[in-house]
Amino acid sequence: MIIGTKVAAIAIGRNEGDRLVRCLASLKGCASPVVYVDSGSIDGSVEAARASGAEVVELDLSHPFTAARARNEGLARLEEIDPEGKYVQFLDGDCELRDGWIEAALAQIEKNRMNAVVCGRRRERFPEASPWNRLIDTEWDTPLGEALACGGDALMRRTALAQVGGFRSDLIAGEEPEMCYRMRAKGWRIIRIDAEMTWHDAAMMHVGQWWRRNRRAGHAFIEVAALHRSDPERLWVSETRKVIFWGLAMPLAALLGLAITKWSLLLLLSYPTQVLRLWLKGFPRDSALFLTLGRFPEAQGVLGYWWARFSGRKQGLIEYKQT
Repeated sequence: MIIGTKVAAIAIGRNEGDRLVRCLASLKGCASPVVYVDSGSIDGSVEAARASGAEVVELDLSHPFTAARARNEGLARLEEIDPEGKYVQFLDGDCELRDGWIEAALAQIEKNRMNAVVCGRRRERFPEASPWNRLIDTEWDTPLGEALACGGDALMRRTALAQVGGFRSDLIAGEEPEMCYRMRAKGWRIIRIDAEMTWHDAAMMHVGQWWRRNRRAGHAFIEVAALHRSDPERLWVSETRKVIFWGLAMPLAALLGLAITKWSLLLLLSYPTQVLRLWLKGFPRDSALFLTLGRFPEAQGVLGYWWARFSGRKQGLIEYKQT
């Protein structure tokens, strides 16, 4: 594959095993240099990355791991070995780049000097393996055109990243939308195009993994909302309120209302009504159900954030993968 404009790549991972091998192989001929940032893997990931020819950064174990920190340290190494580069493709270690993506993304990002991020369609490689994998594949089918945010896989303009200082290393989740928010505040544009971007291997086979992933989402909502609650856009403030309403306030009102009347339990009928409302709006049946049920683990994430703030400690990683 020959690409006129050179694109570097940063892949991040932790105990991804064969998924990482496939990830790095998918970058061959598409990106150079390739930087792999490892967050304390014990499965041979570092050795596999070096064998693939990637520049390897091993994070200092004395500081908390986050995906945001890994991406920032990858950017720092990239500035050392490729200071003149214009673009970087970010890729999570459980993903594989699709053929033709770099060319399609470059064509879009170079249309406008204010295009900072270009993302495409991330697909789950094994959606039929579990209902949780299927849900994730549906979740990533977002609208085309100018967007508010991207996910972990995207082509980015390095000058835009430098202007906003990259990602917030202390965020354990939600770091991409938060960074995109700061980019948009400076006039940069986030674009989603109709092109196949990456395969993703969620390997999410158990309800406990789904629960932890949603718990992490709830934590991300409230932590990012707390950072930007005074800004005009009030990023994720509305999402946090929905989590609090459906995951905490409504069930508490139904249970506490029993002290007055047993009819308070009728409040719980709001949940099947919400499932029906989402289904009628066009959500697949499974998605409507689990979006509604997902408010409960999200609420746990919100409570965890509050407890961490109250106790003066920092919430650690909330991982859903089996490693």
